Amino acid sequence: MMAILIIILLLLPCCSSSTAAIHYGTREAEALLKWKQSLQNSTSHSLLPSWKLYNSNSSRRDINGSPCKWIGIACNEAGNVTHISLPNSNLQGTLENLNFSYFPNLDTLVLYNNLLYGSIPSHMGNLSKLTYLNLGKNLLSGNIPSQIGLLTSLQYLYLNSNDLNGSIPQEIGMLVSLEEFSAYNNSLLGSIPASIGNLSKLIFFSLGKNKLSGFIPEEVGHILPLGILDLNENNLTGSNPTSIGNLKNLTSLSLYGNQLSGSIPFALGNLTKLEELELGNNTFSGPIPPEVGKLRSLVYLSFFKNNFYGSIPLELDNLTNLEYYQLDENSMSGYLSENVCLGGKLLEFYANDNNFTGPVPKSLRNCTSLVRLELEVNQLTGNISEVFGMYPNLYYMDLSSNKFFGEVSAKWGKCSNLSLLNISRNEISGRLAFELGKATELRVLDLSFNHLVGMIPKELGQLKLLFKLKLNNNSLSSKVPAEIGMLSELRYLDLSANNLSGPVPKDLEKCSKLTDLNLRNNKFGKSVPLQIGNLGSLQNLDISYNLLGGKLPLELGNLHNLETLELSHNNFSGSIPSSFEEMLSLIFVDMSYNHLEGPLPKIKAFSTAELGNNKGLCGNNTGLKPCPIKGKKDSTGTVVLIIITILGILFLLFVIVGILLIFRKREMAKDEPREEEPTQTYFATWNHDGKKVHEEIVKATENFNSKYCIGIGGYGSVYKAQLSTSQVIAVKKFHDKCGMDGGEAFTSEIRALTRVRHRNIIKLHGFCLHARYSFLVYEFMEKGSLADILRNEEKALELGWRKRVNVVKGLANALSYMHHECSYAMIHRDISTNNVLLDEEYEAHISDFGMARILEPGSSDLSSFAGTFGYAAPELAYTMQANQKSDVYSFGVVTLEVITGKHPGNLISTILTPSLPENFHQIFLKDIMDQRLPPPTQQVAEEIVSIAKLAFTCLHPIPQSRPHMKQVSRKLSTSLPCLLKPFHNITLAQLLDSTNVIF
Repeated sequence: MMAILIIILLLLPCCSSSTAAIHYGTREAEALLKWKQSLQNSTSHSLLPSWKLYNSNSSRRDINGSPCKWIGIACNEAGNVTHISLPNSNLQGTLENLNFSYFPNLDTLVLYNNLLYGSIPSHMGNLSKLTYLNLGKNLLSGNIPSQIGLLTSLQYLYLNSNDLNGSIPQEIGMLVSLEEFSAYNNSLLGSIPASIGNLSKLIFFSLGKNKLSGFIPEEVGHILPLGILDLNENNLTGSNPTSIGNLKNLTSLSLYGNQLSGSIPFALGNLTKLEELELGNNTFSGPIPPEVGKLRSLVYLSFFKNNFYGSIPLELDNLTNLEYYQLDENSMSGYLSENVCLGGKLLEFYANDNNFTGPVPKSLRNCTSLVRLELEVNQLTGNISEVFGMYPNLYYMDLSSNKFFGEVSAKWGKCSNLSLLNISRNEISGRLAFELGKATELRVLDLSFNHLVGMIPKELGQLKLLFKLKLNNNSLSSKVPAEIGMLSELRYLDLSANNLSGPVPKDLEKCSKLTDLNLRNNKFGKSVPLQIGNLGSLQNLDISYNLLGGKLPLELGNLHNLETLELSHNNFSGSIPSSFEEMLSLIFVDMSYNHLEGPLPKIKAFSTAELGNNKGLCGNNTGLKPCPIKGKKDSTGTVVLIIITILGILFLLFVIVGILLIFRKREMAKDEPREEEPTQTYFATWNHDGKKVHEEIVKATENFNSKYCIGIGGYGSVYKAQLSTSQVIAVKKFHDKCGMDGGEAFTSEIRALTRVRHRNIIKLHGFCLHARYSFLVYEFMEKGSLADILRNEEKALELGWRKRVNVVKGLANALSYMHHECSYAMIHRDISTNNVLLDEEYEAHISDFGMARILEPGSSDLSSFAGTFGYAAPELAYTMQANQKSDVYSFGVVTLEVITGKHPGNLISTILTPSLPENFHQIFLKDIMDQRLPPPTQQVAEEIVSIAKLAFTCLHPIPQSRPHMKQVSRKLSTSLPCLLKPFHNITLAQLLDSTNVIF
């Protein structure tokens, strides 16, 4: 008996331990399940399917209730949860309902790249054993709680890419075990706390892309193990603390995009392990200290856009590992470093926009590793054919606005990767080398404002990818070669201010993508070739100051996209063709100093045109006489005859209408329904048997049961119905009080809408107006609304960048059709992502078009507010006058939402302010794009840049300054050239600046 008692006593602690583990495991499981149930997408079968307390083969609860085998969960030997790791899991909800006090043994918490929102809960401070916390790339907001300081075991803390605001708590300094800390890309305010100096084990520290202000604390220099320090793109001020010189393990120091000032401390020379030094886009001043030359491990050196002056220290020649070297946009002077490419590794060198003088260093001549060289806007000298060598990998070279002389070398033609060559505004002379025609990758060739002579070589016609050719302001002569017509990608051709002669080449019609043609101030003769009228993309045409004569060809009237037309100082005669009245895009016209006569075309551009010194023009323009009225003597009799005719027609119409009204009243009295019968039903569908269709729709939706409802809008609810023919349709059932009276005005409007045909406008099959149900019948869109797709993580990933570009193009095409090509202009008044539907191929279709017009007959003057807040144009708040430009604004909002993946309200508020924030030029397009998608390919990136630039023009606060949708659609359908700047360097400020050349 005693032996048995002893055995029981020995086993008792084990039983207690096992019981405790079971108890903790059950509590942890219940806490996790409670959190799962609080998630917005908790009903989805694909969300954490293994998270349940029941066996798969029975309805009984698991004996131990342990979550240890659940997806994303790991436990210790005692059965306690130690790891919760659910990255990229599409979790939508908050952390408030996850009770962290139930997880005393939690070591790792990874919820990276989900859709979690709300604040970081303060009770997370209970996780005393936590060593790894990653909440990056979510939608978290609010402050970093001070209780974060209780996590004293924490070694890795990642809060990057959220929307956290408020200041960084002083308690962060209590995390003495921390090795890596990133709060990059948030909205954090205030200063960096001095307590950060207590983090004596920190290796990685990133607070870039926030709104931090104040000084960089001296205490940062106490973190001796620090290897990476990233504080870029904030509002930090003051000087660079000398204590940074203590960080001898630092390999990367990124401070660009702040408001730091003063000189670079000499102590920076102590950072001998430094590989990346980014101080660009600040207000640093003074000379570059020679101590920088001690940083021999440097690969990336960026001092661009500061106030540095003086010459480049000779010691910088020691930086033989440099690959990226940026000194641009400063006030530096003297010679370029003689051994700038001594190590032979230099890839990109930027010294543009300074005051450098003297020759190009010999080491640069032999720098075969170069891929990009920018020396523009300096005072560099030398024979251009001698100071530059062969660069097999070079794709971008800008030497413009210097004092180079000599001739264009034939060796440029051997640069097989060269995409841009700009030697404009120098002292280049001689003939244009025909060997340039062998540089077949060229997109931009700019040799303007030099002293070139001779003919334009026909070999330039071999540059099939060329989209910009500028040879203006030289002394080129003879005829333009016909081979210029082989440049099928050409958009911009400027040959102005030369001595070119002969006829304007008719072969230019082959350059079908040409948007700008400038032949001004030459000696072109004869008449304008009618083939110019085939350049349908042309927007600007300048052939002024030449020797052209004869009559203007009728075919010029085909240039429907032309905005600027300059024909002055020539010898044109005869009348202006009436076909010019079709040039509705014209904004500016100059036809002065010719021999033109007759009436002006009746379009707005000619009422303000420059027309002085012609033979006998007349019409509505200041300084011109009105045109004589033909048949003036018989005008009185004609007027009387017209009045009599009109009165007679009106009398007959009144008689006919009266007879019809009497007949209708009799019919209505005869067929007046009994009290138990419903009101008369109006049908108009694609099927002749409208009543049968009506009954089938009611049956298919089970009297419009809510389970068939797929959307609710301002005018009604949308239902999905499958007919007996297996055809699936969408049925919009109107709310009870939508203002429909079923009269002739309603039916005529709705019938007109059924005749609208466009691939990007949803097809309206017909309608039914009944006492019980009134609805419209549309084609069904398989993918649903654009809004639903962008809000859903999985669906948004399926809508890749190419598809998104096509969505924007389709939307633009539809609005262009509605505004400019319908029999009467249609204004949508409610463009939003809810009203853009996608079919199975992700083709965009506008829905709810014409609703405001047919359901609000009292607003035929378009003066009542319609639209969705956040998408409606700002002027509607006080004018209530919706027009085409209101739709244009809404298009801009939707376009930015497609690019960013979320409603761009904050971004739009920023750009509509009278003055942009100082750091706005530091915001890159790539960083506001939907981060759920991988980066776009180069071709798609070029289109995204064009789309974003157009979107910003559509959001102009002044409606008159917004483009027409026809212009937007046209620009989006035009093939784009390659970017002149790397995609990742394009900022929002550059997109907003209409003068900035990106392409």
